[in-house]
Amino acid sequence: MADRRQVLRMGALAAGAAIAAPVIASEVAFAAPGKPSNRPLVIGHRGASGYRPEHTLASYELAARLGADFVEPDLVSTKDGVLVARHENEISGTTDIASRAEFAGRKATKVIDGVTVTGWFTEDLTLAELKTLRAVERLPAVRQRNTIYNGLFEVPTFQEILDLQDRLCKELRREIGVYPETKHPSYFRSIGLALEAPLAEALRHNNLNKPTAPVFVQSFEANNLRDLHDVHKVRARLVFLASAAGGPFGDPRPYASYLSADGLKELSRFVSGIGPDKSLVIPRRADGTLGTPTSLVADAHAAGMVVHPYTFRAENQFLPVDYRTGTDPNAYGRAIDEQVAFHRAGVDGLFTDMADIGVLARDFAGR
Repeated sequence: MADRRQVLRMGALAAGAAIAAPVIASEVAFAAPGKPSNRPLVIGHRGASGYRPEHTLASYELAARLGADFVEPDLVSTKDGVLVARHENEISGTTDIASRAEFAGRKATKVIDGVTVTGWFTEDLTLAELKTLRAVERLPAVRQRNTIYNGLFEVPTFQEILDLQDRLCKELRREIGVYPETKHPSYFRSIGLALEAPLAEALRHNNLNKPTAPVFVQSFEANNLRDLHDVHKVRARLVFLASAAGGPFGDPRPYASYLSADGLKELSRFVSGIGPDKSLVIPRRADGTLGTPTSLVADAHAAGMVVHPYTFRAENQFLPVDYRTGTDPNAYGRAIDEQVAFHRAGVDGLFTDMADIGVLARDFAGR
């Protein structure tokens, strides 16, 4: 039954039908309005970035309408200190700025967290200037359908996202949370545009600075999260992100140290959860197939923290070898089955580019 429904659903997705179609009510069991739910969370990664250019209001709204519990904006700063949503502060791949003659002189080369980057940067534009730009699809070769929306949507501010959240909660009559990530906080602090203070102020202004608010604030830098908690008194839940290798910028400790039993205990003093690369929850074998779950979920739960791994996508190239269908790297594979495997490993939610797939996977995993 599940296999047949998956084939039908994935066929609809491939045809683009699910982009406009509502989620089937029988497939989803939302908590009643105002009631908490203990189900694993579906987190709309950059909104519904599988169907719309990422980090646009259209992408966030679609994710919510497809069933996401939270939407995730990555936050960077403009020249005049306004928080806006972009995957990176370098925006040549996510906006049309490279084709805009009036900004040709703003092209620059900078070192961001130890990496030399050439392009156009949000911190060199005022909000008014940034608002003249339009978003484009970041992965046009992978998601060619998304390119039909190029040029339609603005770069949103964090406040505009919070306003959208408020409107959709009322319209859909259910709680929809926000899951902002601070991008390159050390870098922005070094140029006098620290992200912490405006983020904390936005949470307070919108009555979201409390542990019960539908908010998680995430960062790859433990020191950033500690600063948000200790100095800026952010009481919304904090989540430490971890890559499969390396460590936080400017921090001598590797991610592996933070994810050890002692490291998790230390983190639990100021964060509520971890957001690991999904390979840290279920690694892949040498042949690229999905392996056996590690102890990370159990270890984090023992430390009192939730686990929200990233990032789940439907295209073959992002899936384990044994979950791929056919040879086209951009065709959809067994994305539902992959997410079901992670739910059965005990995760408390996951980041997905396609919220409707996340909803179905959670539904199937619970049966």
